[in-house]
Amino acid sequence: MPDTAAARPGPEPADGAVTGAPLDPDAVREVLALGDLTVQGRISDASNLTLRAVAELDGVAVDCVYKPVRGERPLWDFPDGTLAQREVAAYQVAVAAGWDCVPTTLLRPGPFGAGMVQQWIETAPPLDTEGLDGDEAGDPDGDDTDDGTDDADDGIDDLDTGPGPGELVDLVPEDRIPPGWLPVLRAVDMVGRDIAVVHADVPALAVLAGFDLVVNNADRKGSHVLAAPDGRVLGVDHGLCFHCDDKLRTILWGWAGEPLPDAVQDGLDRLATGLDGELSDRLHELLTVAEVRVFGERVARLRRYPVFRKPPRGRTPIPWPPL
Repeated sequence: MPDTAAARPGPEPADGAVTGAPLDPDAVREVLALGDLTVQGRISDASNLTLRAVAELDGVAVDCVYKPVRGERPLWDFPDGTLAQREVAAYQVAVAAGWDCVPTTLLRPGPFGAGMVQQWIETAPPLDTEGLDGDEAGDPDGDDTDDGTDDADDGIDDLDTGPGPGELVDLVPEDRIPPGWLPVLRAVDMVGRDIAVVHADVPALAVLAGFDLVVNNADRKGSHVLAAPDGRVLGVDHGLCFHCDDKLRTILWGWAGEPLPDAVQDGLDRLATGLDGELSDRLHELLTVAEVRVFGERVARLRRYPVFRKPPRGRTPIPWPPL
């Protein structure tokens, strides 16, 4: 199976399929749910089996990510075979809240069994690769998260340039944090320089950070934040959400202690309403009774105290690798 870890161009559509024209969300959901699913390759740097695919229905094709349940790696703190359902539950929460911060995601059968299918999102234009070596230039996404080492290496030669176009999380020199960016953590790079991990201070990213609070996201890496060409900020990889225990690990701590923006608070109100009806039914199909109950408690608590929480002291608040 071909390795598509660094590929961004869409897979080849079936003969006669229509691609390129934007589809409305209902059409995307229909194609993803009912279309013929053809695997194009494997995304090799993902922790679980993650396949690049295309769904095609009546001549319309939608690029997507397909994660079969059978390819999920066992974890000590999450029940086996539940990550796909958690990804779909996260999407349902985003939709119910009106946040538009998660690509269309659903469960369906596929060539390797039932799994999660999510619309593939092309990111904003690639970063300037001038001055990088050949391997780095071949990875336009800058999202190699294989072992954490490459992320540090990639930042060394490019620290002086600051964040590039389409970036929302970056490494910069500690004494040169650009305006409009918030520091998250400070560290020392491989040549002894003081550096900082920063993220953009933009409203759409703050909404995503609020979403992470309410779904208890244990894995918000920098590479799980996408800047779409249409201006949306989207989060992906939500398999480690909805645990009953406090598991929040994120790179988006820049607003800690600040009030939740109005868009997040309005979404919390919608979630509270949804939990009295259709949203509750949908979540109970995907999560345990206890997980839905604790989710509702988080919604209620954030409505009472609408503030971005501060990092916990008794455990690590940052995912690994962070970028």
